[in-house]
Amino acid sequence: MKLVTIAGAPSAGKTAVTLHLIRQLDKDGKRSAAVKFDTLGTTDDQIYRERLGIPAIQGLSDYLCPDHYFVSNLEEACAWGKKQEVDFLFVETAGLCYRCAPHVKGVPAITIIDNLGGMEAPRKMGPALILADVVVVTKSDIVSQAEKEVFAHRISQVNKTARIVHVNGLTGTGVLHLRRISETWPEANALEGLSLRYSMPASICSYCTGETRIGKRFQSGNVEKLLLEENAA
Repeated sequence: MKLVTIAGAPSAGKTAVTLHLIRQLDKDGKRSAAVKFDTLGTTDDQIYRERLGIPAIQGLSDYLCPDHYFVSNLEEACAWGKKQEVDFLFVETAGLCYRCAPHVKGVPAITIIDNLGGMEAPRKMGPALILADVVVVTKSDIVSQAEKEVFAHRISQVNKTARIVHVNGLTGTGVLHLRRISETWPEANALEGLSLRYSMPASICSYCTGETRIGKRFQSGNVEKLLLEENAA
């Protein structure tokens, strides 16, 4: 089984691109399954089951950081995928802040970004884009060719080794290129002992444990403050 992690901003087209890729894999006789990690709710697992008829489950982090929840449950998700006896297991993460990268060393990593996020978006996405093996760009069909090329160049500036693939999330145009790349991906071995490509944030302050009141006297743990004098200088 090949395990693949998929990250990206909200509404960038993560599920849409994955659906098109799975359809291509199905044409080649490859069976797939999907796991969707999110925060408060998702119907993406239903979309995978209803549109493609593949095994799919969801994991909701609720009050926990979704990235911490993801890494705490990735091994179990992989074990579930192997029980389904599939060729590919796609693990899609919640599209949230750009501090983390859910990608794992030795595991194929896709990050999806859309062409409408602005020219500074590739730089702002941080580890999720910088450490990806493949960067899929969506919504390129509604920008000019010049904007498309400049945006791709901005991606290559922050990630010099990633393969950049343009995919239309509505029609699936371009996903065949991604399908060819998938042939080079390695199969998943045991995840225990492997490392994340980037560390998770330190979630050990009072707000992480349920505090909602604002003010210094309600804050404890790992708390960072603005350096106002330096900012003024």
